[in-house]
Amino acid sequence: MKRELVSGRGEAAGTSYSVYAPQSPQSDRAHETVVLIHGVGMNQSVWAPQIDALTAAYQVVAYDMLGHGASALPTPAPTLDEYASQLEALLDSMQIERAHVVGHSMGALVALEFALAHPQRTLSVAALNAVYDRTPAQREAVMTRAATLGDAPAVAGVDATLSRWFGDPVPGHLTQAAQAVRDLLLSVDPIGYARTYRLFASSDDAHVGRLAALAVPALFLTGECDPNSSPSMSRAMAEAAPLGRAEVLSNARHMMNVTDPARVNQRLLAFLAQASAANAAHAFDTTNGSISGERHD
Repeated sequence: MKRELVSGRGEAAGTSYSVYAPQSPQSDRAHETVVLIHGVGMNQSVWAPQIDALTAAYQVVAYDMLGHGASALPTPAPTLDEYASQLEALLDSMQIERAHVVGHSMGALVALEFALAHPQRTLSVAALNAVYDRTPAQREAVMTRAATLGDAPAVAGVDATLSRWFGDPVPGHLTQAAQAVRDLLLSVDPIGYARTYRLFASSDDAHVGRLAALAVPALFLTGECDPNSSPSMSRAMAEAAPLGRAEVLSNARHMMNVTDPARVNQRLLAFLAQASAANAAHAFDTTNGSISGERHD
């Protein structure tokens, strides 16, 4: 659907969002939108390292997940569908028919849920540092953390999270990034955080047995040193998805979009370009009365 591309901020049906126009409005992909979905405890600002790179070719929309930033709280016992419906309502309000959907951590679960429920509205899906089919020990650890969440952010809990995400001690060159993430974790609405984290803790098997139906190009990208969103998880998801591919960034950990933005951006742009080309080829084949069965990965 053609519309004027305007950079700005807005609120739609309880969702706070920002939209960034493509830097080259006449480019072949300027009419395509990339939506960015953050993880638990973050907000849309965590995607700042990706905006300039992605807007080189695409319109970009970043928004606050339910219970985060300036968006509304989720219900007391939310489901993944509730978060996927938030994205659907946002796209409706912005009159965006189809989009590339990129999610990190919890946002990756939401992105996959949306792509499975609404393949006709999904140009591609990129799941960064996604969780999938945890081991019993991994599941026990995350459920234990979820059970300890209260009505206020606990500094000790935040520091433990930073240790998992950045290393202990935090490497000197990542100190600034870790402090920015720490500030986000300490400022998040504790009720929204707790409700969302409990869902995240119990949803690692939400897509087990379902990814064979993922009918769009899919990238599963994680860090070599992310033990909780491990390379084996990304490889298992890519193997299950018909158009899936797994990529692993060497020496990267969970918050790789802020610690390794250049490499993350390069992988995302390469994937999005291939997905755009595949979608264009599919549209051409459909117009000419046939549908290509070629796998684009």
